[in-house]
Amino acid sequence: MAIILTEAEAKALCQKVLSYSKADECEVNILGEERGNLRYARNEVSTSGSLINQNLQVQSAFGKKVGVATIDEFSDESIEKVVRRAEELARLAPENPEYVSVLEPQTYLKSNGFFESTAGVNPAYRADAVAKSLDLTRSQNMTAAGFLENQKGYSAMMNSKGLFAYYPSTSVNFSLTVRTPDGKGSGYVAKGYSDVTKLDTAAATKIAIQKSKGSVDAKALEPGKYTVILEPTAAAVLLENIFFNFDARSADEGRSFLSKAGGKSKLNEKIVDERVHIYSDPTHPDLPASPWAGDGQAANKINWIENGVVKNLVYSRFWAQKNNVKPVPFPTNIIMAGGTASMEELIKSTQRGILVTKLWYIREVDPQTLLLTGLTRDGTFFIENGVIKHPIKNFRFNESPVIMLNNLETLGKPERVVSTETNSNYLIPPMKIREFTFSSLSDAV
Repeated sequence: MAIILTEAEAKALCQKVLSYSKADECEVNILGEERGNLRYARNEVSTSGSLINQNLQVQSAFGKKVGVATIDEFSDESIEKVVRRAEELARLAPENPEYVSVLEPQTYLKSNGFFESTAGVNPAYRADAVAKSLDLTRSQNMTAAGFLENQKGYSAMMNSKGLFAYYPSTSVNFSLTVRTPDGKGSGYVAKGYSDVTKLDTAAATKIAIQKSKGSVDAKALEPGKYTVILEPTAAAVLLENIFFNFDARSADEGRSFLSKAGGKSKLNEKIVDERVHIYSDPTHPDLPASPWAGDGQAANKINWIENGVVKNLVYSRFWAQKNNVKPVPFPTNIIMAGGTASMEELIKSTQRGILVTKLWYIREVDPQTLLLTGLTRDGTFFIENGVIKHPIKNFRFNESPVIMLNNLETLGKPERVVSTETNSNYLIPPMKIREFTFSSLSDAV
């Protein structure tokens, strides 16, 4: 059997699995994927890898007693065995008071996240794409370390009430760090796409080279509060801490920055600048995503923050039932709307500030305020009178993305970025922020 199943093949497999079930309710999840990668360091390819993965998960329920079993082999004998195993575990399990019956069939949006161009990527393509990057760094006597990974696959689910969902997808991620020969300058770039024809490794490499050369002989700047321009790669690792915390239950139980006294949340309250608009849309052409989430709920277009106001929170089906509201699944993609300003215009409009390429080593200090700490890296520059004057030594920062979005000055045009912390892809604009808090210096390049 092929690793990447068509919709008809996936449906037939799910039906076969369900035909073995003797439980009150049964849910089947299957996935198949093929990945390939090329890693390089010190201007030499170090590893070339490929991965083939297929998985079949069966969840069986007798009343509120639930068991789950998983296999990676799809023979009839293996399928029957995994169904029996899930049922055996369900009978042994204590009742799950939060178990909610499987969903009825749903209606899903049409989302196109599968591109034949990306599905056709092979070792020769990866070698050529990386060679274009290495030709540039070698010719300029720079040192490169990068990673190129492509993926094609699908996921599908079916349950005993007749729900069926299927979604195929492709992706390619490219990240690169370039150092000067003396190790004193460092530049970074990361690109992610569903359609590999949008990836230009040479153009991306030129950006990293430019940043690396420009960051040599960095000067120390006094820690304090500064106007900053965050490139989308830097902004994403802060903002995703907001995205991951849209959970209603955490807010209601007092465990979140969206919590209010008395077991309430900040739903329908203004928490950030009114220009902030964060939403999900699985059909977005630049960030296509699965039109279904979790247990098969439809992932629709939804506003999370609109005009600075919290418009929706994630409600699991259990928590929605408990609170007598409509369930809202966790988003399958997240987009932040922006403005029209280019990076050049953001810099030109800044009298005195700091341009940040990348933030890393992000750690949560206080979940109630979403206070985070971390470090700048791979290209941090001082701006004066609308021009980049010189590179500066890296800082440790202490800042909350919520406070940051209240100190918003200007938003640029959104672009697809890869989080350096989670590898997730988002659409995020560059942003100019006032009074961003840098707490100490870091000597690391």
